Amino acid sequence: MKPINIALIGYGGIGRVHAAAYRSIQFHYALPANLINIVGVATTREETAKAAAEEIGCDFWTANYKEILARDDVDAVDICVPNNVHEEIVVASAKAGKHIYVEKPLAMSVEEGVRMAEAVEAAGVKAQLTFNFRFNPAIERAKQLIDDGFLGNMFSFRGRYHRSSYISPDKPLSWRLRKDVTGGGALFDLGSHILDLLYFLLGDFDSVQANLDTLIKERPVSKGASETAPVDVDDIAFLHARLPDGTPGVVEISRMGTGATNDVVVEIFGDQGAIRFDLADPAALYIYDVSDTAEPQGGMRGFRRIETSGRYVGARSPDWTMAPGFMRGHAECQYQFLKSIWDDTDPSPSIREGLHVQKIMEASVLSSDESRRVSLSEV
Repeated sequence: MKPINIALIGYGGIGRVHAAAYRSIQFHYALPANLINIVGVATTREETAKAAAEEIGCDFWTANYKEILARDDVDAVDICVPNNVHEEIVVASAKAGKHIYVEKPLAMSVEEGVRMAEAVEAAGVKAQLTFNFRFNPAIERAKQLIDDGFLGNMFSFRGRYHRSSYISPDKPLSWRLRKDVTGGGALFDLGSHILDLLYFLLGDFDSVQANLDTLIKERPVSKGASETAPVDVDDIAFLHARLPDGTPGVVEISRMGTGATNDVVVEIFGDQGAIRFDLADPAALYIYDVSDTAEPQGGMRGFRRIETSGRYVGARSPDWTMAPGFMRGHAECQYQFLKSIWDDTDPSPSIREGLHVQKIMEASVLSSDESRRVSLSEV
């Protein structure tokens, strides 16, 4: 395998997670130390770029990401910036011939996402989204069971992503609370994750009827400020979705889930079985098999916890008995991106897959605004 040199564009909290995850991949898969290299970093200010380079241990830093794209020693870029500059940087990176790893959500709108997909395809570079929850072994096991027909005829599905990160009215405005920077609130921030999980497991969505609400409508303009300004993104979203075959589902997304830290739950029900995943128990998948006997003596009917643990194909460390963590899912998502470069295969989750999630979100916004069910073909 040829060494891959990566440059980070953006280095906030999630950029730091990505940098740490790249460094861990060599140990998970017993790879040579010089196979995955972070060679540069760009932020919007010279002082933060310099500090990031010192933390990462790379020689090149800049406050102008275009200098990253001009370098011959950069093979791929990892983009961790606010949503409103995704399109600009992805398109420029594709034109510069760089492979692209970009944080979710894909874009501010479907229109932007289409332009990004077209730019990537025209350039012939690899591009992948950061949907790290896909890479929990329990989710991959659920996908296998669904594809094998374990559920039988599917009745319904449910997805939930709750956090309590914005319950305080004293939490000030930030870029995540500005529609001109993010495109949306909880729906775009958290919803993109849970919608991708359901899309990964079940396939395309067909239509959605949604209600989006802003529960705290004014916030301080800065920490401790008495002056407030309006919040123009959603705090909470409820989606009633349908798949192309008519299967109904409910998706709940909230940054106002008091008591929730990172509450991610998926439930899928069929006439032959059911599947339940809870991120709070990441090493297991819960399944219900209708064929189990319900006899009073010796019956096995009921939800069963099956271990999935750290079953990553080809991984050397930690061994399969260890429960997967948040960082491990990021590392696996990034490893699969790098493998697509080494093996010249199509990356997944791809830009086009991210675009489908973008369509679900845009249809949800339109549905909430117009109080009607919206088909994804409309957006």
